[in-house]
Amino acid sequence: MSIRSLFIATAFLAGSTTLAFAGEQYVDSSGYAASGYDVVAYFDMDQSEIGKPQHEAVRGKVAYTAEYNGAEWAFSSAENRDRFTADPAKYAPQFDGHCAYGVAKGGKVPANPNLWRIVDGKLYLNITKPVVGFWEEDIPGNLSIAQSNWKGIEDKAAADAEIPQYDGPIGPVSN
Repeated sequence: MSIRSLFIATAFLAGSTTLAFAGEQYVDSSGYAASGYDVVAYFDMDQSEIGKPQHEAVRGKVAYTAEYNGAEWAFSSAENRDRFTADPAKYAPQFDGHCAYGVAKGGKVPANPNLWRIVDGKLYLNITKPVVGFWEEDIPGNLSIAQSNWKGIEDKAAADAEIPQYDGPIGPVSN
């Protein structure tokens, strides 16, 4: 094998390896990441104490959208959309928008946009209120396990189920 062929093969494998680790964003029937809620707005809200419900998430608007990680995202304002597009990894929920506790348990399951917490500057979503209780019993421990598990499941297909026990609106506001 020539050096040129070896170089091309190595470049191809390196590129393929990188692509294999890119996970799919969770998108529900709304067609939007985070169910059409404004992921930047979470960072401007006060968080509730552990064990107390968080403030409701802010719905995005169809007029303010952006694409990232193969998904459409909606925002409540042009300013929030612009903040997101300047640094999407800062605002996008961890684990490609899947339930953080679900990842700690080894799987990709949907996440509810109203069951959120920011830990060390990163947004995490969970699936149901009881799961939030399990998550909050040991956030550092659950995060450690989830981050370890994520390496093995990130390249698997995104969850395709709807959010269970979710009674809020899905999708961004028309205007």
